[in-house]
Amino acid sequence: MTHTIDDVLRASAAWVWFPRGSEQQRSHLQLVRYPTRFGGGVRGSQVDSDADAATVVEHAIDRTRAWDESELRFWTNASDRPDLEAELRKRGAEHIDTVAVFASRIDSATIDSAASDVPPEARAEVVRTLEQVREVDAINVPVWKQQPLDDEGLRIELDEITSAYDAGTQVRVLARLGADGEAVSTGGCTIVDGFARLWGAATIEQARGRGAYRAVLVERLRQSAARGATTALVKGRTATSAPILARAGFTKYGEERCYLLRA
Repeated sequence: MTHTIDDVLRASAAWVWFPRGSEQQRSHLQLVRYPTRFGGGVRGSQVDSDADAATVVEHAIDRTRAWDESELRFWTNASDRPDLEAELRKRGAEHIDTVAVFASRIDSATIDSAASDVPPEARAEVVRTLEQVREVDAINVPVWKQQPLDDEGLRIELDEITSAYDAGTQVRVLARLGADGEAVSTGGCTIVDGFARLWGAATIEQARGRGAYRAVLVERLRQSAARGATTALVKGRTATSAPILARAGFTKYGEERCYLLRA
């Protein structure tokens, strides 16, 4: 299946994450209350409302306060109706992050091209064991500034990873560097309507620039192709993964910006 530009933009707009233990509400826009492990607060996105921007933002603030949260992070998208950026800035919201929306056809040529940029010392593997989940967590905690999983949380995470893998809907990848095989990078992919959503890429700071992220990228493309995905979709931070994705042949389709508003 060949996806059009409109297909890519719709798929990007439809992408939202509901962490385990989160709460959510859909009215005017999508609001998700994150659990403490992921820093708490509320994430907003996917605006679709006949109300004006001020009304939508006020609704989001009210919901944030009703959840006893004090921070609202809102991610923009070109399909938002209405656009909230001007209203957020008017209320003192801080622009804290930007990602570029990239997509690429998944075929053998794309995978081979991306693989040619992976150095020999970097190798990736599919996460299937408790020890691998522990290594993934050890990467995510410092990179995403989240709380570590306890033993029960690690087992739950493993169950979710293996169940999704067996169902063919999601894969978690881990990359190692050097002769000692230190786990330094990770990322996941989810298959939705022929798209491979590439998410959660993280590399520990001291290992960046050595090819681990590229190894994770290639393995996710391989795993996605094996599960029938024809287009890879990824949101890469402009300062880190975006240049790597561009070199790997991904096409940029726009940007999404994150604003922080203290409710």
